[in-house]
Amino acid sequence: MAAKSGAFRASREEKIKRAPAGAQSAETTAVNLDRLIHERTRLAIVSALAVNTSLTFNELKNLLGITDGNLSVHARKLEDAGYVSCAKSFDGRLPKTQYRLAAAGRRALEKYLDHMEALIRATRPLGPRPLSASNRSSES
Repeated sequence: MAAKSGAFRASREEKIKRAPAGAQSAETTAVNLDRLIHERTRLAIVSALAVNTSLTFNELKNLLGITDGNLSVHARKLEDAGYVSCAKSFDGRLPKTQYRLAAAGRRALEKYLDHMEALIRATRPLGPRPLSASNRSSES
């Protein structure tokens, strides 16, 4: 089985190397995705912060519907990468953690979205799209 996966990896790498300069295949685009942001929870955090000036820990947790531990781990990875900034303070006696999207995080998200758009364009067939079953029945 290991030989098979190694052969698959080698053939995939060869396809990427053979691609003409400037051309990006769907496979090349998928390989170049930012793995840090590509993870579902981290993408949700970065996306939420992209459309909000800042969010508290509890606001993010409730918005995304995730646990304290899950948010804490993923936010820390984004913070360590410089994608998110975290400010801790107190509101009376209660700790308050505020998150903001850093400039590097905004650039990383924009690059990630560009890669996803290129992947979508590369995998869509050219020309008119066939009618789906639901569209065909409504035209009859």
